[in-house]
Amino acid sequence: MVEIQRAGFLNPTPIQSQAWPVCMSGRDMIGVAATGSGKTLAFLFPAVVHINAQPLLQRGDGPIALVLAPTRELACQIEKECTKFGRSSSIKNTCVYGGAPKGPQRGALRRGVEIVIATPGRLIDFLEQRATNLRRVTYLVLDEADRMLDMGFEPQLRKIVGQIRPERQTVMFSATWPREVESLARDFLKQPVQVNIGSTDLSANTDITQIVEMVSRYDKKSRVFQLLNSIDPTAKVLIFANTKRMVDDLTRDMRSSGIRALGLHGGKEQAEREFVLGSFKSGEAPIMIGTDVVGRGIDVDNIAVVINYDLPTNIEDYIHRIGRTGRAGNKGTAYAFFDPDNDSKAARPLLKILEDAEQEIPPALRDVAASSRGRGGGGRRRGGYRRGGGGRRNAGRTGSNSLPLGGGGGRY
Repeated sequence: MVEIQRAGFLNPTPIQSQAWPVCMSGRDMIGVAATGSGKTLAFLFPAVVHINAQPLLQRGDGPIALVLAPTRELACQIEKECTKFGRSSSIKNTCVYGGAPKGPQRGALRRGVEIVIATPGRLIDFLEQRATNLRRVTYLVLDEADRMLDMGFEPQLRKIVGQIRPERQTVMFSATWPREVESLARDFLKQPVQVNIGSTDLSANTDITQIVEMVSRYDKKSRVFQLLNSIDPTAKVLIFANTKRMVDDLTRDMRSSGIRALGLHGGKEQAEREFVLGSFKSGEAPIMIGTDVVGRGIDVDNIAVVINYDLPTNIEDYIHRIGRTGRAGNKGTAYAFFDPDNDSKAARPLLKILEDAEQEIPPALRDVAASSRGRGGGGRRRGGYRRGGGGRRNAGRTGSNSLPLGGGGGRY
């Protein structure tokens, strides 16, 4: 409670209000809630209580609580919260992820920590090296489970969970609830309590004004410069592109024009990623251009505008991208550049999201959606929507949680 008061929290968020009683009763739990809803503290506070009830670590012991996350950025964000809210209980933690030197991470594991926050690949490396073990893990968290499955981590997850004692408590959080996550939950959790905050259908935050502009790929660059010139130069703007190359091209063009912009994607070294994210958070570089590596798990306050320079390949990523603004009750604006020649498969799912959020819809978008009805790239119909061709990350999805946005070709 001292840490809660020091942080200035007056009331728990809805997911915290529902998760704390369930988790502290020792039950397995599934939490489905939007990004930015306070899920980290929803599983962290019960972890602290759980650890305090366990015998102290002995030499050679592995962690008591294990948190698995899909990306370095999310893992580091969880680590900060663990450090902040675990210090009153003298609970030690460490974060292990790829792209950083193994030595310091290995040393922390061997010295012994109560909480390990990890990306799956790097944790498996350390388990194979016997730098740690999972024999004492009795509290397991799978955070952003849908994202981990999208990134192809299911085999690694199963390998890790297979080394954890069966009488553990398992908590799973996900922003969406596709069939793959449901299947994983059946295998990993025992009689879980499922908490849904809001509908499990995908929907956009109504605090975000969505503006879709019909822009050909040849005009995107000039249009993004026009937008930036019309926005307060001190406002934080997050721009999404689909490829590392486009991120680098846009960053270079903006900086050569005197715009304080930095780029972030999975091809950069960890030190550079941390520098870029820190500069964006502080406002030193108010414009950040990134791939979907920054679509989830970054905790940056007061992002005023999100620009989808390229539309993502599925509706889930669109929702997560625009969800970087309009957080914690604030208002935000999200632009999307829609190229009728290349984004026609995105028209129908995007139209539905705009209609559900009561946003203004360009007549041209309705026309493209109407003309694309019945054409889906030859995929089978599932849940009322025709599948786009080829993208492995959409395979097996059903219902409104899996509308294809832009069709085939997984990026991972």
